[in-house]
Amino acid sequence: MAKKIAIFAFKGDPMCFVHVLLNALDLHKRGLGGSIVVEGEATKLLPAMEEPSYFLHGLYAQVRDNGLIAAVCKACSNKMGVLDQVKAMGLPLSDEMSGHPSMGRFLEQGFEIIVM
Repeated sequence: MAKKIAIFAFKGDPMCFVHVLLNALDLHKRGLGGSIVVEGEATKLLPAMEEPSYFLHGLYAQVRDNGLIAAVCKACSNKMGVLDQVKAMGLPLSDEMSGHPSMGRFLEQGFEIIVM
């Protein structure tokens, strides 16, 4: 079985999130998964990255178009005020662990987890 890596991104700082995007794309190119789970304050970046003028849009579009966003936290999206926007974007919302994505689910599916 091929190695699979999921990156759980919590920080809402765009200069941190750029590394999530870059690493996901690199892991994907190397055949190592590169799935992203967007949690915490990072959820507020999603609507901004959809805007073509936003400086991370190009990287985000590559990640999105390659299907690398595995889950977006429903509870955190709601708390950050972007739930309706995330729904409209068609990103996969996850809430199986008291409103949040479960790391256990990813571990059961054979993923290694990196938290950024």
